[in-house]
Amino acid sequence: MAGLLFNASGTQARSIVLIRVAVGLIFLTQGILKFIDPNMGVNRFARIGFPHPYFTAHFVGTFEVVCNLLLLLGLLTRLAAVPLLIVISTAIATTKIPELWRPNQGFWFMVSDARTDFAMLCTLLFLFIAGPGGLSLDAKRRPGRTSVKEQ
Repeated sequence: MAGLLFNASGTQARSIVLIRVAVGLIFLTQGILKFIDPNMGVNRFARIGFPHPYFTAHFVGTFEVVCNLLLLLGLLTRLAAVPLLIVISTAIATTKIPELWRPNQGFWFMVSDARTDFAMLCTLLFLFIAGPGGLSLDAKRRPGRTSVKEQ
């Protein structure tokens, strides 16, 4: 039984789908919220100080929706991860790092508040480096060229 669970052929490459689903669904929902909830979209971008917050919120939301649909499908995975890495890095720089200098916040508040952002950054870096895995449209398009070596 243990051999079936842990040594199954291609388990590593196929299990990447779980990472794609996690990051894809989280970012997808955040992208949709930028369109339907002004407090998560336009108002938030205005409060942070972005110029043209309506355009910026919808621009970012579009990238989040489109790129995460690609991640969920495992299509153009590495390419789709790049704009999302820019989005999450910008989110950390504009919303989390400033918490270090706000009264009653500081380092531990920022660390706690940034945990999801940090996890998203790490999973996107993982997908960029490792690729989409065996259960992906990328793997179907180029048989024999899955990114993580299947066992």
